[in-house]
Amino acid sequence: MAKKSASPKEIKETLQGVIIDFFNNEENVPYNYKQVSAAINANTPKKRADVVEILEELALDGFLNEVTPGKFKAKQRGSLSEGKFIRRSNGKNSVLIDEGDEAIFVAERNSLHALNGDRVKVHISAKRKGCEPEAEVIEIIEKHDQVFIGTLHVEKYFAHLVTDSKFLATDIFIPKNKQKGGKTGDKAIVKIIEWPDDANSPVGEVIDILGETGDNNAEIHAILAEFGLPYKYPEAVVTAAEKIDAGITPEVIAARRDMRNSLTFTIDPRDAKDFDDAISIEKLDNGNWQVGVHIADVTHYVTTDSIIEKEAESRATSVYLVDRVVPMLPEHLSNGICSLRPDEEKLTFSCVFEMNDDAKVIKSDICRTVTMSNRRFTYEEAQDIIETGKGDYATEILALDHLAKVLRKRRYDEGSIEFDRCEVRFDIDETGRPVSVFFKESKDANKLVEEFMLLANRTVAEFVGRVGRGKKPKAFVYRVHDMPDPEKMNNFAEIARQFGHKVKTTGKSADVNKSINSLLVDIKGHGEDNLLSTLAIRSMAKAVYTTQNIGHYGLAFDYYTHFTSPIRRYPDMMVHRLLDKYINGGRSVNVEKLEEECKHSSEMEQLAASAERASIKYKQVEYLGERLGQVYDGVISGVTEWGLYVELNENKCEGLVPIRDLADDYYEFDEKNYCLIGRRKKGRYRLGDNITIQIARADLLKKQLDFALVDDEHPANPKLKGGSPITNSNRQRSKRLDSERSKYENASIRPKKKDKNKKGKSQKRR
Repeated sequence: MAKKSASPKEIKETLQGVIIDFFNNEENVPYNYKQVSAAINANTPKKRADVVEILEELALDGFLNEVTPGKFKAKQRGSLSEGKFIRRSNGKNSVLIDEGDEAIFVAERNSLHALNGDRVKVHISAKRKGCEPEAEVIEIIEKHDQVFIGTLHVEKYFAHLVTDSKFLATDIFIPKNKQKGGKTGDKAIVKIIEWPDDANSPVGEVIDILGETGDNNAEIHAILAEFGLPYKYPEAVVTAAEKIDAGITPEVIAARRDMRNSLTFTIDPRDAKDFDDAISIEKLDNGNWQVGVHIADVTHYVTTDSIIEKEAESRATSVYLVDRVVPMLPEHLSNGICSLRPDEEKLTFSCVFEMNDDAKVIKSDICRTVTMSNRRFTYEEAQDIIETGKGDYATEILALDHLAKVLRKRRYDEGSIEFDRCEVRFDIDETGRPVSVFFKESKDANKLVEEFMLLANRTVAEFVGRVGRGKKPKAFVYRVHDMPDPEKMNNFAEIARQFGHKVKTTGKSADVNKSINSLLVDIKGHGEDNLLSTLAIRSMAKAVYTTQNIGHYGLAFDYYTHFTSPIRRYPDMMVHRLLDKYINGGRSVNVEKLEEECKHSSEMEQLAASAERASIKYKQVEYLGERLGQVYDGVISGVTEWGLYVELNENKCEGLVPIRDLADDYYEFDEKNYCLIGRRKKGRYRLGDNITIQIARADLLKKQLDFALVDDEHPANPKLKGGSPITNSNRQRSKRLDSERSKYENASIRPKKKDKNKKGKSQKRR
């Protein structure tokens, strides 16, 4: 079939784009139509006539100034800026400039092949009236070190990598001598080594072969690599760790508070091996309780500037994936010397409290100790003792449970928010295949441990941060939680009001939080429970590490830090070192350097959380991929312009009913009310609605699940593999929405609200 020729309108639009590029890139001097025509090779009478017309139109639009009759120049010159390049596989590249938080579009031909995260210098084009500006990369200032993960396809003389990345739209060409022995079907990590100006695809080299695509270990390691997280330990670090001895000598013990004779135990998940914390309890002669919160003294063994220290600082956190833990510290330390295992003497850093029966702290002591755990409890074992009153150390467990409940009630009375969400976990067989789903719920035993950890963290933060009038606190690591976004809170309150609930959004923080807690209690077990509890969480800010203490909004604490998990969190190691320094009269450390470490730890924490979510999503897709065609009841857990996210009641797995598969109407996204509304029939799907679906598609490569709606109009189809038919009206936006969905799911972010004040579309540079 002959190729369809462009229409006169399309030809003129293309010419207009070329003229816009000309004025954006040339010196800011006047040009007449002959000069412009010559510069852009408009060498026919018809094209030159179009140039005249376009110049006049651009002047009317405000893009050009007619400085003298027939001579034009750009009315508003662009500017040079620097920023972070954001590359997307859907072609919607942009640059986030330093001067603001707005992402400016960058066409691929104007990208200089910059990669995602590169620091670039850009020229921001002159802005036409009613249109958004565009940018052109003129220099790559700093390359962002990154790798790409995908599946190898090996040919006779070369190979290429089909990437899983949302940041690259093309395959990566790999020369034969850069393949590292990889074969077709291997999951590989590739680094781009060059991207010639005239090439559509970059050239790369294989850094590592993870295994066959689809193999569990290969896929989990690929998830870690995707987020820039390590999936194996450097041999030199492991060797250095294995040389460390426990070294609990009489001299070491003499320099510490000896608490080996205090009844001490750990309470942890049944599969835990790294026991960060233990709790001791004993009745004092005056009737009060002495409760010790004992934390592994990691920094006694991991010394400053050692190879182990540098690795821990780089990782910043252990990563808890669906089927494994990637530890921050080598296992010889995390599961051995530092782990507070029963019947072993251990070096600890402790907060020791004297408390009365009302859980009021009479006095506290922060000190280095030596301890010995008498018993290792799982959460299930401790919970059974709490519920039955029988078992090892039942008297002490029940006493701690009583104190924890008093502390918790007081905390809620003072404005702490009570979020209580169950977590999804998979039972995994020996090959890594998920065979069943279970839920991790927080019961009294979990809350017992949590409450005493909160008390210790708060006590440590107050010890350093709360100083006398006129004194300046020393530099410290705080765990802070900012106030919620007012717009999100107002939206949350408005939705709650539609269900007959009232939520305070203004006034004292404690009063607002009490109002939220009251709502969360009232909706328990009701249809709107999932919707409103989800919205409440989404309205909150993220907690971060910083030297600037603004308090912890969610906990309603003026001072808070992380002290209790140094085996798995680097900020806790930082806190231990600072505590030791300040207890011994040391001067304040450099706050700028400390803030940099805090920022790094916060960023790594977010990456680890994203990797955990990605691993869970992978197992959800794998689990339900074996159940195609099965029908489940669920709740709409998210509403976007590309469809409905549904969380299944039975297993808490989440998938999408694509908007293109809602075949009975043309649905539009009502962002304010979190719903899709049919244009003709006015049917409505809203966040929190109960819904029945069928498993339609499972894409392991993209980690995406598609569901099909099951109702009276669309009954379950046992042969369904591809979802409901796509209507013509929905088909037109299918490709764009699929791209937006991929960006949303892979980045683990919620879509930002559109700026309703912005008008018009970006001027496309052709």
